[in-house]
Amino acid sequence: MPSDAYEPVRALSEAQLEQFIQDGFVRIDRAFPRELAEQGRAIMWRDIPFDPHDSTTWTRPVIRLPSYAQQPFRKAANTHALHAAFDQLVGKGRWRPRDSLGTFPVRFPHADDPGDAGWHVDVSFPGDGCDPDERHDFSRWRVNITSRGRALLMLFLFSGVTELDAPTKIRVGSHFDMARSLAPAGEAGMSQLVLDRMGADRPEALATGEAGTVYLCHPFLVHAAQMHRGSTPRFLAQPPLHPAEPFQLDRKDGNYSPVEIAIRRALQESRS
Repeated sequence: MPSDAYEPVRALSEAQLEQFIQDGFVRIDRAFPRELAEQGRAIMWRDIPFDPHDSTTWTRPVIRLPSYAQQPFRKAANTHALHAAFDQLVGKGRWRPRDSLGTFPVRFPHADDPGDAGWHVDVSFPGDGCDPDERHDFSRWRVNITSRGRALLMLFLFSGVTELDAPTKIRVGSHFDMARSLAPAGEAGMSQLVLDRMGADRPEALATGEAGTVYLCHPFLVHAAQMHRGSTPRFLAQPPLHPAEPFQLDRKDGNYSPVEIAIRRALQESRS
């Protein structure tokens, strides 16, 4: 079998589940076939106003491409390995399959600051007064303690990403800090968050890997983009996994998902 042939990964181990709870993310190698990544890049290059073979035409540090729902993207989002991991991390029947992979921020080697490299968590539901038809201005969107509207943050690597290729920066364990910060706001949640110091004393990890790698992240994980210092454009999707039902932090049957366990653990530690 060729070394780059697709081999479905097993379900997450107990150690990986505990890593997700404690660190806020788990990396799945070969989560989708490399061939799908190649097909997806070919589709996206058609919409990029640069020559893929001439770096002198790469005149902007980042290009944001609209949501793609063609077959390579749908297949990448719905492999058996990922569905099994969703069941384990969110709960069977508690998440909705994706039919696309959302916006792609394609990053290019460039001397200019991309202008979007601040530490943040992804907001997940509109606040009062938001235009329901507005799809680009998320300044008034919110995030709350039960992560309304978002079960996971996901990072789909559609190109190989080394330490030089603008890998997403992750503050390991920062989802605990974020949960404790959100708790007082209750279901209403918070918006316009400034998170430069949130989890700043925690170690950093980089979302590197081969094309086909997926990082499944707790929705409260603090992360950031960065400048591209390599030589090859970086293609990455960062869609949410949508919940089929709200997270619950007080289940009568005690059947908590790892996402819920992490939030509960953060709140319990704040009271200890």
